[in-house]
Amino acid sequence: MHYKSRAPGAGRGEQGAGARRPATPADKKDIERGLQMNPNKALWEKGDFTRLAATMRESGDQFVESLGIKPGMKVLDLGCGDGTTALPEARRGADVLGVDIASNLVAAGNRRAQEAGLKHLRFQEGDACALTDLPDHAFDLVVSVFGAMFAPKPTEVASEMVRVTKPGGRIVMGNWIPNDPTLVAQVLKISASYSPPPPEGFISPMLWGSEAAVTERFGAAGVPPENISFARETYVFRHPQAPSTFLAIFRDYYGPTMNAFAAAEANGRRDDLQRELEALFQAQNQSGAADATSIPATFLRVTVKRP
Repeated sequence: MHYKSRAPGAGRGEQGAGARRPATPADKKDIERGLQMNPNKALWEKGDFTRLAATMRESGDQFVESLGIKPGMKVLDLGCGDGTTALPEARRGADVLGVDIASNLVAAGNRRAQEAGLKHLRFQEGDACALTDLPDHAFDLVVSVFGAMFAPKPTEVASEMVRVTKPGGRIVMGNWIPNDPTLVAQVLKISASYSPPPPEGFISPMLWGSEAAVTERFGAAGVPPENISFARETYVFRHPQAPSTFLAIFRDYYGPTMNAFAAAEANGRRDDLQRELEALFQAQNQSGAADATSIPATFLRVTVKRP
């Protein structure tokens, strides 16, 4: 599958292919405006999500195993990161396009695909709110596991996922659940309590874990409620060291937690945030060993059959 993209960086204050001239002050202002317009891109490029993704591979493969992928199936993996589900999809014979807003994760995904010899898998930058490079009805299956839920315009996300899916095709999402007692929902909840209030108009990504919100969003995109089903499933984070070391990955490389620690430090509360999260990670570790981590997290699986 080879969809032609616009020139690299189009709309992001970068030049396309060919000779590059030195950046002018106007170019730099354009880049700054782009970052201001899309804080989501800045958030996910801030850290190194590949460090956290490395603890998610086994559950990613298990999730893909449940999708019933057939060789030759056209799959879009949206908000794909560095390919935790995209690589298993391609290994099962699908023709996969991974789309993510973070350029560093796209580059990491393409490296992983090349190293694995997966010729029917490629990654490109894109915004889940506006998949302008992708044609209508192009994919048999659209997958987004903890990815598109973080895009800032959920109504547009649902509309775009429906638009690029073939009639009779499927959309499958994995979304964290608001106020769930397990790991990720609690990490995000605790982090928010140490962070400044969100900007006006902010829509919590956790609403993608609400069945009513999901039904409303896909309904606005033309999908009737009977075409949408839900299930609660478990994703397990596995790390070969102690929970405190696993927490350090969240603290140092995961954008939302990085921001929370920066805010807490500015307010003299960094140690409080560290203690609260350490207690959470210790309590939720089910490895049975002090020097290993296995923490389950509940998520909402959303399956949409496109009319």
